[in-house]
Amino acid sequence: MSIDPSSIPNFGGQPQPQPGPAPGPVVPDQDLVKQLLDQMELKYVTDDEGDLAAPWEDFRTYFMFRGEDEQQVFSVRTFYDRPFDVADRATILDAIDDWNRRTLWPKVYTHTHEGDEGGEGAEADKPTLRLIGEAQMLIGTGVSLEHFVSSTVSWVRASIEFDKWLVEQLGLEPAAADGGEDEKPADES
Repeated sequence: MSIDPSSIPNFGGQPQPQPGPAPGPVVPDQDLVKQLLDQMELKYVTDDEGDLAAPWEDFRTYFMFRGEDEQQVFSVRTFYDRPFDVADRATILDAIDDWNRRTLWPKVYTHTHEGDEGGEGAEADKPTLRLIGEAQMLIGTGVSLEHFVSSTVSWVRASIEFDKWLVEQLGLEPAAADGGEDEKPADES
């Protein structure tokens, strides 16, 4: 299966309608995701578990397949690196509840990250609150290629937008000091 490059929405616009009949359902796989990421010009790596990950400056977005046969699920999960003090949980929950009410994806939730034992000082051992965004699609019986492509692109775009939105909502200092658009993954060497 192959993705028509003209069917991939860019980060600044909407997908263009395709002429002719739509292809039948496909069961997406990792090769299809790699092809899509290549065409989106996004850098990615394969982690130790075999999942694809697109690393940005302040977060990582994973593209994962879980389950078997008709119950197989495609998940796009973003791990945001900005640590929050556990004592600020109520403020963070208010913000992400607002996001979750207003948007379709990613749905964002909190995770308590245990301290880094290898770090230095008392702060390194202190648990922090981290955020995770997630969107899922049941793909076991097949989906339209156009739906898969447009959903995946929208989920990546929304993950980027959530980070920008959170910085704005909480009055946080943007982590990237270059002032440029942070729409491309960071290089990982």
